[in-house]
Amino acid sequence: MPTVLIIDDNAAVAIALEVLFSLHDIASLRAASPEEGLAILEREAVDLVIQDMNFTADTTSGEEGVALFREIRRRHPDLPVILLTAWTHLDAAVELIKAGAADYLSKPWNDERLLTTVTNLIELGQANRALSQRLQRERKARRELEQNFDLRGLVWQDPATERVLTLACQVARADVPVLITGPNGTGKERIAEIIQANSQVANGPFVVLNCGALPSELIEAELFGADAGAYTGASKAREGKFEAADGGTLFLDEIGNLPLAGQMKLLRVLETGRFERLGSNRERQVKVRVISATNADLSAMIRAGTFREDLFYRLNVIELRLPPLAARPGDILPLALSFLRGKTLHPSAENALLAHNWPGNVRELKNVMARASLLAQGAVIKAADLGLPLAVGSSHDAEPDREAIVQALARANGVVAQASSELGLSRQALYRRMERLGIARTA
Repeated sequence: MPTVLIIDDNAAVAIALEVLFSLHDIASLRAASPEEGLAILEREAVDLVIQDMNFTADTTSGEEGVALFREIRRRHPDLPVILLTAWTHLDAAVELIKAGAADYLSKPWNDERLLTTVTNLIELGQANRALSQRLQRERKARRELEQNFDLRGLVWQDPATERVLTLACQVARADVPVLITGPNGTGKERIAEIIQANSQVANGPFVVLNCGALPSELIEAELFGADAGAYTGASKAREGKFEAADGGTLFLDEIGNLPLAGQMKLLRVLETGRFERLGSNRERQVKVRVISATNADLSAMIRAGTFREDLFYRLNVIELRLPPLAARPGDILPLALSFLRGKTLHPSAENALLAHNWPGNVRELKNVMARASLLAQGAVIKAADLGLPLAVGSSHDAEPDREAIVQALARANGVVAQASSELGLSRQALYRRMERLGIARTA
């Protein structure tokens, strides 16, 4: 049950408020003086404060209430405070609202308006606390990942990426095959590198073969090697990727392109560690951790008879699903900034980047930023420089100044998500401007 602290020296006012709130499942605490109210706040969990502005008899200046309000804000900056009094110095009330007061209601109050205000503020406060707790958990999880594992300099912020990273690091030291699935350009090879870097064979080689970049008749030779004369043009013996990866990790990208004959040989290597080069009868033995990746629907390929079901289950001991970039929007701006060289992003560019659906994922983003860096006139990249469909003709070219941000935050009672929407910025963009301009985060 939410709890409201009523700080008022008039017992009749406090009792009336207690009765009103009790009828709507809101608990109340009562304090007759600023000192008593501050003491209660130190020991009790309170969702909202309703405070009077005058506590000494025959005093109407409101100075006591101002001092109390400022002290509450200093000690509990996120706690909503409603000013309730017959004191009617409007200019001073407006100043307190600008300073962070949630609302100003005169006596006698309107029960319906007061209840609506209190209920909305409590719900907003609960939502903000839940968001704050989630962000704290995410920051803690990020710190633990960065401290405990080698993430190979990966740039990320989105919780969806964090979940993939967490699982990747958990399975890294287990000597089992891993299948990384996801659209092209999402960064599957980077995840494979992280698994290798945190595995028991971290000091061994990391060998990559893109099965989709070779003709099907050459893939087996690339994987297993070939003796001289094994095929047309094979004038000398060559080492395959399995031999090169011995004692380390072999990353097979686009595994769905492996022909059926190669699939059968791969299955045997995974099960026994043994294989023969093309054109050779001599069996070779290797110890290799295999990580594979695909953007194909392997289940559909199994039904079509183009991918072996037994190989699928052998590769798919652990599956990591890497979402498309559009499904992890928290990564977009950090990645975009990491691809820039000595330039910054205008708010209009940030909005355009977040609005684009990124069919080419991280690879497309990297190319867009490289092009924008070359074409932008000056050190600030604007929406039009990106060449994205939603960026052309963007109307958000004016960057809000410090005063505009402060006023938007005041109107939003410090809720950054609400203020950022009003300013036409992403939440991440507003946070960065607040940090740069020295504006405190109060919600």
